[in-house]
Amino acid sequence: MTRRASRTALRTTRATERTPRAAERTPRATERTTRIERRTTRTTRRATRERATLLAALLLLATTACTDGNDGTGTPTARPGASGVEDALTPTLGNGGYDVAHYALDLDYVPDTNRLKGTAVITARATQNLSRFNLDLAGLKVRTATVNGDKARVSRSGNELTVTPTEALGDGDTFKTTVTYDGTPKMIEGADGGLEGWIETDDGSTALGQPTGSMTWFPGNHHPSDKATYDIAVTVPKDEDGDPYDVVSNGELTKEQDKGDRVTRRWRTKEPMASHVANVTVGYFEVHKGKTSDGVPLYIAVDPDESEDAEDVEELVPDVIDWATENFGPYPFSSAGAVVDHLPGLDYALETQTKPYFEEAPDETLMVHEMAHQWFGNSVTPRAWKDLWLSEGLATYAEWLWQEDQDGKSAQQTFEEFYEGTHPESEGIWDFPPAAPPSGGRMSDSPVYGRGAMVVHKVREAVGDATFYDILHTWTKRHRHGNADTRQFVDLCEEKSGKDLSELFDTWLFGAEKPSGI
Repeated sequence: MTRRASRTALRTTRATERTPRAAERTPRATERTTRIERRTTRTTRRATRERATLLAALLLLATTACTDGNDGTGTPTARPGASGVEDALTPTLGNGGYDVAHYALDLDYVPDTNRLKGTAVITARATQNLSRFNLDLAGLKVRTATVNGDKARVSRSGNELTVTPTEALGDGDTFKTTVTYDGTPKMIEGADGGLEGWIETDDGSTALGQPTGSMTWFPGNHHPSDKATYDIAVTVPKDEDGDPYDVVSNGELTKEQDKGDRVTRRWRTKEPMASHVANVTVGYFEVHKGKTSDGVPLYIAVDPDESEDAEDVEELVPDVIDWATENFGPYPFSSAGAVVDHLPGLDYALETQTKPYFEEAPDETLMVHEMAHQWFGNSVTPRAWKDLWLSEGLATYAEWLWQEDQDGKSAQQTFEEFYEGTHPESEGIWDFPPAAPPSGGRMSDSPVYGRGAMVVHKVREAVGDATFYDILHTWTKRHRHGNADTRQFVDLCEEKSGKDLSELFDTWLFGAEKPSGI
């Protein structure tokens, strides 16, 4: 956000002179002298007015320079980063003035008391001259904060931390912010009305973030537009039998350290990740390791209570990844897997990056949906929450394609069921356009999922299968590990098809009403 300069209006006051008329006749010579003097006076007045005008203009420029981000010497002045990113669906999430490159999170967690201590080292680049900046953190108490090793001042208003470094940061500067914090992390109601955050389980906990829950366990720039790489280390105690709790997170397990009565496990995510799909799960698991047909290492953690279905999960994960690779392009990450962990009283599945999270062993359709998100949502991430249909609509359509490929219903049949309202998930799909949820509380409603998938099907119908799959492969390649929005998807469809698809998108994606026919 650019701060507008307040401009000072300078006024130049003209002095008006009046020349009295002579009461008597003046000799001719005297008249000529008087006329010359009057001309000289007028010339002097003009010069005076011109100098005054020039002076006013110079003063205006100088004033503008000083108030429009400069200190009067030509050096831009620092200003605060914005406390949001102007996302209408989550107006208080995310922050301006910087871009995070890496999070190094060192956590110490005790399951019996649900107490968490953390140190977050956040490496970022300033995107403006920055006098202070904000981080999102819910509930936990901040103990210390430093910027580039120097103590920083921290103030707090709700979930917003404001960090003021000792010295201002210059535009383009790379800086490290270290925050130590502790407390009892909690489950919260997210912007979409769902329960998320740090959730206690029967034997530990899990952290689920979409869209707002990640701020319950680490400070950061919690908006999907700011992706970063991660190192996550979690230290947990051993139980009374001397057995350590398992810790599962995103990416690859790089190190395990036995520290007597405690164990530390270190996980690394090499590819950029949005914070809402970061995950830490603590508990007891049966761990299954393997590789996909392309050699991607697998790490599948299953709650012992779901052990009867563990073999099915172990077989399904690589099968679905192979199928999705053929349809959507190369698998976008250096590791893969899944976490199955029972959540008391909650029905939950989430596309946490590299390892989707399930509260019970999933069926094929759910596995396909969450695994498709590794391409649509995790690798290619919505630029703003209004673009979430690009994740959920495409992942839902992946379900339709899987059924079609497994000799089930055709995608056309599923489309017709949604249109006619006979599909069990079709309720409310015409409430609003997929790309325009009216509020954060509606961003996860059926128009984003089911009607979003209908948009994808209409594109396939309009351009033919060859072009359709070319669009999907190009989309995942062009925006790999980045962000993308609705306009870019529309443009790609028209680019690849060579067709004007405006009527299609106006009707199915942006239209407020149910189309009159299919």
